[in-house]
Amino acid sequence: MADQKQRVTVIGGGLAGTECAYQLSRRGVPVVLREMKPQKRSPAHKSDTLAELVCSNSLRSDNPESAIGLLHAELRALGSLVLGAADANRVPAGDALAVERERFSATITESLLRQPGVELVAGEVEQLPEDGPVVIATGPLTSDALTRELERHVGTRLYFYDSIAPILSADSIDMNVAFRQSRYGKGGGDDYLNLPMTKDEYYRFIAEVKAGQKVVPHAFEEPKYFEGCLPIEVMAERGDDTLAYGPMKPVGLRDPRTGQEPYAVVQLRMEDVGGTSWNMVGFQTRLTWGEQKRIFTNFIPGLQQAEFLRMGQIHRNTFIDSPRLLAKDLSLKTEPRLYFAGQISGVEGYVESAACGYLVALALHARLTGTEFVPPPATTAMGALLRHVTGEAHPPDYPHQPSNISFGIFSPLTGRMKKAEKRAAYSARAKQDLAAWLPHAGVPAAGTPEHVDQRSA
Repeated sequence: MADQKQRVTVIGGGLAGTECAYQLSRRGVPVVLREMKPQKRSPAHKSDTLAELVCSNSLRSDNPESAIGLLHAELRALGSLVLGAADANRVPAGDALAVERERFSATITESLLRQPGVELVAGEVEQLPEDGPVVIATGPLTSDALTRELERHVGTRLYFYDSIAPILSADSIDMNVAFRQSRYGKGGGDDYLNLPMTKDEYYRFIAEVKAGQKVVPHAFEEPKYFEGCLPIEVMAERGDDTLAYGPMKPVGLRDPRTGQEPYAVVQLRMEDVGGTSWNMVGFQTRLTWGEQKRIFTNFIPGLQQAEFLRMGQIHRNTFIDSPRLLAKDLSLKTEPRLYFAGQISGVEGYVESAACGYLVALALHARLTGTEFVPPPATTAMGALLRHVTGEAHPPDYPHQPSNISFGIFSPLTGRMKKAEKRAAYSARAKQDLAAWLPHAGVPAAGTPEHVDQRSA
């Protein structure tokens, strides 16, 4: 058990911070979890709960032969707080792991409040604690005050822009136009609503998107968009057909009114268990709110009376140059008591952030107990993320950019094989190597975390 006087401060109550705090506590390490809500919120946050999601499908595919699905499976095997809460609050979404967002966040909040050894302290952190281990898990929207404080340790901040898709009220969608169907009948076969477009409708829509008024970044900010989450207008500028081959692709769908595949579709994904709200899949945007309402209601069939529960928007993402700043255990080379977890370290995505928080908990627990931190193999999804953050997945001069989990950052396979065979091979190798590594993770028995005597802390 760790020295109880070595209380750890975790800054940030998102998925990285909550996972890190939970896993430290389970291993007997007392934790102070600092979260600025409810006193202050970032532009993307609305509720007072911890681990808030902006989208019901933020956890993405649960297919174990996809890189993200493999990461899900590994976190389940490790007793992850985040994956446990996701499984408990799942909603239908084909092979995706979509959740009821409010219940998901409430589950994590309640679990941490019940966890022995975790103290939750609300309020913005403007200065880092001067003593003791500190985990910085403040996410992509780190406050300006804390960002300035961090610059003393890591240098000038980096940033790029991320986008959020609109959410619609179910009652306002024209069900005479929309039809329920998943591509190729995946999942339940009817998990998505589809708004079909003819060729003429599609190209009119593209013209309006390209001409529409956009939110302009400040003069001193250079837009840097994450390739996996491009705004629709950025995709449209790359070519009129880009969206039709991207989030609006009609393959695997047939309009029951015509029996034919549409030229393009706008897919809507259920946002809550009751089906009262629907997310516009892939429609992250920097169009102004007024232009979103005008273009989407006038040029997307079935949305003429649409009620927007949330408009699309963009926000800045803050992350550090971790390959040059962090040691192999995710601690700062120049000040080893400081650790970085989640999106601020350069992983992209909620699940990836939770995994990074878990890795920091393992590394920090090893240091506090005087044991060796044994990282997960580079052949596993957890190890691949660590490879990305520490720079081992890329050439030495590779510019550090946030990344989702993908097989491209795994330790390479040997030999030639087809794409489907590669996915199966990556998955099989990862499962085998994770099983061999699991004893090094010291996963406590489910439901029996080591208790912490607060009087000695």
